Amino acid sequence: QVQLVESGGGSVQAGGSLRLSCAASGYTYSANCMGWFRQGPGKEREGVAVINPYGMTRYGDSVKGRFTISQDNVKKTVYLQMNSLKPEDTAMYYCAARWRDCNSGSWSKTQDFPIWGQGTQVTVSS
Repeated sequence: QVQLVESGGGSVQAGGSLRLSCAASGYTYSANCMGWFRQGPGKEREGVAVINPYGMTRYGDSVKGRFTISQDNVKKTVYLQMNSLKPEDTAMYYCAARWRDCNSGSWSKTQDFPIWGQGTQVTVSS
């Protein structure tokens, strides 16, 4: 059974930083695209950032220059370093994975990711 477990969420003031972690377990083979999505109050779930096993990354326009996705392939863990946080970054953040490479088709459609974690809440106050 494949599992993704997120951690690292919390509350922070605007301008602050948080680092999220997503630990994968139960894989018998590696996912070719892992990443983060988020869903704010009253909003649809949106893609934040993804990374493939070779380190290629993609970011949503609203987080470029502020968020950095990285990975530890040995630990099967993906990280999201979030700097210069804004109140509009407040959301439930979900880790997701798929076997199709991040470069294949769209990287930000939730329906293309079959594996999801349960999410971790990030709250940014002004």
